[in-house]
Amino acid sequence: MVVVQIEPTFRPMDRAGIASGTRTVAMKLWKGKLPKRSPAELVRELYEAENKGKAEPSGSQDMIGMIYPGINRLDYDCAANGGVFPTHIESINTPRVARWLEQVLHVLPIEPRPLGYNPLGRKNLDPKWIARLGQTGKDCFAAIQSMDPVALGKSFNDCMVAWEKILPHTVAHPTIKLDLKAILRAYQRVYPGAMYSGCGGGYLFVVSKEPVPGAFKVNVRTK
Repeated sequence: MVVVQIEPTFRPMDRAGIASGTRTVAMKLWKGKLPKRSPAELVRELYEAENKGKAEPSGSQDMIGMIYPGINRLDYDCAANGGVFPTHIESINTPRVARWLEQVLHVLPIEPRPLGYNPLGRKNLDPKWIARLGQTGKDCFAAIQSMDPVALGKSFNDCMVAWEKILPHTVAHPTIKLDLKAILRAYQRVYPGAMYSGCGGGYLFVVSKEPVPGAFKVNVRTK
């Protein structure tokens, strides 16, 4: 999995897959300032604070993306750390790569996850598809390293295919009124690649060297 730390230059939609809920918990927990302690320790502390008492806890990727600067590849192993925390994190903090990603990544607001929505109603935990989903994360990170927009777009498209196979309610659910599949296909036909920020919509991330109408950019924090 790949997470990128961005600067808070816009008011994020809640329930949109970009860790706004995690940020709210972190602001309360640490009074708006990140403690000077081990990042791994902070991730676990924030994970516990956000998921306390939850029957379906969130993943640790949101916490890592908020605490680790730069572009980070997270390698998870179900046999280690309960499958909750990665066994290895590889980071890119090179300003040149970060500026490139800022140029080719475009963010389109779609809509928040609707109330009552749950992406876990149907699960297809096929090891082959899970492996393919993991490969898209590797491909995404490699594409960013090599600053290849075509490869980055393909990793986005491949991720959406695997994601939908594993959790069909990612893009279709009785509570979702928009045709998320049609919107996704429309952008994937025109640009190298596109994917949603989270289950149920949220934002659409589009890869393009050219401007994308209606989209905004993000600033990647490398320090």
